[in-house]
Amino acid sequence: MNSLAGKVRYWWRELSGEAVYDRYVAHARACDPDAEVLSRREFERKRMDEREADPREGFRCC
Repeated sequence: MNSLAGKVRYWWRELSGEAVYDRYVAHARACDPDAEVLSRREFERKRMDEREADPREGFRCC
């Protein structure tokens, strides 16, 4: 049962977008361990600003 719970948690994080920040941090640390990493709040704010600025993402009609 625990294995099923782990799989459900994995897919929930992938579908909700929560895992995106974890991948960002892992990538930033792998490329440059001394690089400053955005906080989760800063990362999400930047991500939303970029999505809203690009009408192809579907968040704006015009």
